[in-house]
Amino acid sequence: MRVAGTRSAGILLFRRVGDGAEVLLGHMGGPFWARRDDGGWTVPKGEYGPDEEPEAAARREFTEELGVPVPPGPAVDLGTVRQSGGKVVTVWAVEGDLDPASVVPGTFEMEWPPRSGRRQEFPELDRVGWFALPDAHRKILASQRPFLDRLATHLDG
Repeated sequence: MRVAGTRSAGILLFRRVGDGAEVLLGHMGGPFWARRDDGGWTVPKGEYGPDEEPEAAARREFTEELGVPVPPGPAVDLGTVRQSGGKVVTVWAVEGDLDPASVVPGTFEMEWPPRSGRRQEFPELDRVGWFALPDAHRKILASQRPFLDRLATHLDG
């Protein structure tokens, strides 16, 4: 369970395609998200502590969650959002490309089924994919949609 006030940081990878852009999102792994598509995708991100710089944490978490490093390039600060549970998420956009087939996701362990006493391992992200911004808007968690809007504003500017 997440504690209100925790902080998370992530990298929203994007690439220009024709006159638009696509973003790389990850579908959240584990049994709670298995049957949910729209609203079940996220920016690759993770929690960080008070002694870590948020952008460094975002880059570390990208690598941990996807098993590949962030492509080189400048990071554009997309700001923060507060999710409904109280978590504050900070995201940077980086332009680059990545083959989803190269991803080797990190894993987490939890008791499943509940109260069974059995521990199972699940991927942090069970799949990743590129989405045009309108499609990404539908796929991503509602609380993270502002990051897509801010990226679109950046690209239009």
